[in-house]
Amino acid sequence: MILFSLHNKTIGWHMNTKILFWSIVIALGGLLFGMDVAVISGAEQQIQKIWNLSDVLHGQALASALYGTIIGALFGGIPAERYGRKKVLLWIGILFFIASLGSALAHDVVTFMAFRFMGGLGVGASSVVAPMFISELAAAKNRGKLVATFQFNIVFGILLAYLSNFLLSGTGEDAWRWMLGILTIPAALFVALLYFVPESPRWLMVHKNDYTRAREILSVSDPEGVNEAIRSIQISIDEEHKKARLTDFVSKRYLQPIVMAVLIAAFNQLSGINAIIYFAPRVFELAGLGKSAAFLQSAGVGLVNLVFTMLGLYLIDRIGRRKLMLIGSLGYIFSLGAIAAAFQFQYLGGMVVPALVFIFIASHAIGQGAVIWVFISEIFPNQVRSYGQSLGSSVHWIMAAIVTSVFPFVANNSSIGPAKIFLCFMMMMVLQLLWVVFKMPETKGVSLEQMEEKLATKSTETIATPA
Repeated sequence: MILFSLHNKTIGWHMNTKILFWSIVIALGGLLFGMDVAVISGAEQQIQKIWNLSDVLHGQALASALYGTIIGALFGGIPAERYGRKKVLLWIGILFFIASLGSALAHDVVTFMAFRFMGGLGVGASSVVAPMFISELAAAKNRGKLVATFQFNIVFGILLAYLSNFLLSGTGEDAWRWMLGILTIPAALFVALLYFVPESPRWLMVHKNDYTRAREILSVSDPEGVNEAIRSIQISIDEEHKKARLTDFVSKRYLQPIVMAVLIAAFNQLSGINAIIYFAPRVFELAGLGKSAAFLQSAGVGLVNLVFTMLGLYLIDRIGRRKLMLIGSLGYIFSLGAIAAAFQFQYLGGMVVPALVFIFIASHAIGQGAVIWVFISEIFPNQVRSYGQSLGSSVHWIMAAIVTSVFPFVANNSSIGPAKIFLCFMMMMVLQLLWVVFKMPETKGVSLEQMEEKLATKSTETIATPA
């Protein structure tokens, strides 16, 4: 009996490590995402100087990747529904590899923008497919932590990008090419490791009617709840009788989750996070730091982001999504208001602005950063989850493109300047706080199928967390 008990524990440990491995591999799409977003911060000033770009054209050159993310996010869910989550992630990895190599070798701004746009397609599609894929593999009790590994990999990618930028910043006029080209290494690793990951069990059941393979996968990812998971998915399939179309998605039935996805995605970027991630060295130079110190402080941004994302991962299934958003919103408001005041009153010496930026990054990491992809992946039912994920991701990237393309111009405009920009971001976060307090539901511990029922029947009530 003792040997049998130990054997069962060993199997359980083996199963847990397997689902963790699958989630981490899928979430490597987030690592590419994070590196692609942040690596440009080290290259952008050199690129502007080499090609003699105006602030307006420079903003467009950097935003070209984000324009790609909008298209990738809008349409990434379509092939994921038709061909499966795994195949689409493989294509995304290959796209990242080609785009990274091409942008590193570009000899004019048009070619650079074309390859950055291509990389953006991969970023946008991965922000849709990877969280959705993980949420469909994971058990409800662990879903928050496992989906949030995508966000962990984003911030780990940001940290790696900042560190590689710092190490490569002194390598001469071609330093920016090495900064961009280094992305080919994780892209190749991502493609190789994906071969060891199975397809989504929910996709197999809904689109292939393959219950045998789905049960095998769920027996690994959710051994205690496999029968309940199969039954819940079957009920949702029977209720629909067919796959939902886009016209079904935009109906009144899904209005509440659509509004929630749009709001959380828009607020994510209205915090100003991309202005900091894309232009961290520039922001620190505006605050009076030298170029080398600015690069080093940018690496500090990546480290703070990583540490507080790990804290968010630890807390997300313990205290819930809504409480993390409350903490993050309050931190946003304090840090952004203080940064605006520092620039307004020219109190820019020493570590004042860097310390406030670190508080801002910590607030983002533990709040929006940890919650957004988990929350969006949870609030839509099986039949329209890909549409919902695409909607939330596309809104996120549209706002990111607007912020990134406008920031170089407004930051250097004497009549606007950084003080007014950060004050505007702070006001947006006051609105986010009001939404979280009065409208945002808690989704911790609720199965994906229960979520559909609760949102359909309780359009104005907070979703209750199971005891």
